[in-house]
Amino acid sequence: MRSNDGDVTARARIRDAAIRCFGARGFGASVRAVAQDAGVSAGLVIHHFGSKDGLRAACDEHVLRVIREAKYDAFTAGGPAAAVLQLAQVEEYAPVITYTMRTLQAGGQAARDLIDHFVADSEQYLAAGVAAGTLRPSRDERARARYLTLVGFGALLLDAALEEPREGDTPSDYVRRYTERVALPALEVFTEGVMADRSMLDAYLMYVTDPPGHDAVTTPAAASTDPAATPADAPGAGTSTTDEGDPA
Repeated sequence: MRSNDGDVTARARIRDAAIRCFGARGFGASVRAVAQDAGVSAGLVIHHFGSKDGLRAACDEHVLRVIREAKYDAFTAGGPAAAVLQLAQVEEYAPVITYTMRTLQAGGQAARDLIDHFVADSEQYLAAGVAAGTLRPSRDERARARYLTLVGFGALLLDAALEEPREGDTPSDYVRRYTERVALPALEVFTEGVMADRSMLDAYLMYVTDPPGHDAVTTPAAASTDPAATPADAPGAGTSTTDEGDPA
């Protein structure tokens, strides 16, 4: 598993083993199973984390941090090169991705809390990307962050549900196939957009009396001064209502 801090302590080994174990077997996996995968005793797991719930909380925290740091690198100083490198190293993120999928599939408060954390993190690294000039601003930054989070994980979960099981398949195998399927269309949508012009957005902004994130109505006439708008004569102008995001 990718670990940016180089942590090789017993606690980190147990946490990483738990992320792999829960991702592969679900949250019904026992503390003993996690301990076996980590090469330690079940008592040592309890010593470090107190309980299975404590272990899950530590896993959640680490998963959020890994994804947050990867996104921040791709959307700020790392730029396109960092994003492409992450695609090439996608197997390193497979345990984190499958753990997240298990959490969302299980539903309940844990899934809601995880999504809320992802949205809050997304809002921060999208803002960092805007400040760095690699991303366009939005009229409603939080709504955009939530939409991109739901779209990214929703597509991943639906794809996994529809794919035929393969004998001997590993989480890394699936994550690689999924990335190969979605990388091109996702990057096209996020960088070039889908619409040929912005007329649909302009019509919506005229229709709503109070666009999200604005104190006053934004109209096509005011679009040239809107920080989230693209000049009509700019390359790729009006091709997308969302130009960035994370497929997950």
